[in-house]
Amino acid sequence: MRTIVSRLIRFKSSFAQTRFVSASYGGGGRYLSTDSNKIDEPFSVEEAETVHVPPPPTEKLLVLGGNGFVGSHVCKEALDRGLSVSSLSRSGKSSLQESWASRVTWHQGNLLSSDSLKDALDGVTSVISCVGGFGSNSYMYKINGTANINAIRAASEKGVKRFVYISAADFGLANYLLSGYYEGKRAAETELLTRFAYGGIVLRPGFIYGTRSVGSMKIPLGVFGSPMEMVLQQAKPLNQLPLVGPLFTPPVNVESVAKVAVRAATDPVFPPGIVDVHGIQRYSQQKSR
Repeated sequence: MRTIVSRLIRFKSSFAQTRFVSASYGGGGRYLSTDSNKIDEPFSVEEAETVHVPPPPTEKLLVLGGNGFVGSHVCKEALDRGLSVSSLSRSGKSSLQESWASRVTWHQGNLLSSDSLKDALDGVTSVISCVGGFGSNSYMYKINGTANINAIRAASEKGVKRFVYISAADFGLANYLLSGYYEGKRAAETELLTRFAYGGIVLRPGFIYGTRSVGSMKIPLGVFGSPMEMVLQQAKPLNQLPLVGPLFTPPVNVESVAKVAVRAATDPVFPPGIVDVHGIQRYSQQKSR
């Protein structure tokens, strides 16, 4: 018993001698006190050691279908933003004889094959899919739906942060005529927003215009696309008409789609979800971060 009391007394004694650090603020700056009975004295701070922090890793973007009409503009926009860009498509390297094409890493593959994306996704931080097409209903579902779903799942498993899918706006009755096309698109959208709840963005443009290259020939779709966009922008209430309303969806410039797609893929504060044609037009007019 005596031993226990002795230990308690020694513990109390040492505890009483313990000095606490407190901070106070005076007219001359901040002071420290190590004892409540002592006058505060100014303290000096030694110069902090310089720590060399490595620069943030370069954003690496993979564009699916990068040699197509929309995909080529996406690649070019991403390169202009200083990103490292690669692309995967069935034909591989783009046939476009333009300077930017030599700065893209081209991969050849088929998204309907699960092995096509393994190497292409190495080190990738974000993906933009421009994959789509027309044909029979079964083919359209495969190329617009299954192919993109495979890509979304592979990217998710690889730990890709953000995924942008360029889908399509509803066109009312046209949806029934092209059921495989729209059913495939919507299935891919559902998969994307499920797998990438915080980094999945769906762009739904209507008719996309711009200068389309077909071999050595250039087709200026903007000749009638641009005036239509200006007119239909002012006719937004007509979109609400039953059945025919979606036919009044304004066209959008391919450069606007590319700009918003790249921003959505790289800007961490860009909100996830579905962006319609009016949202694409609005975002394209905002200054990039």
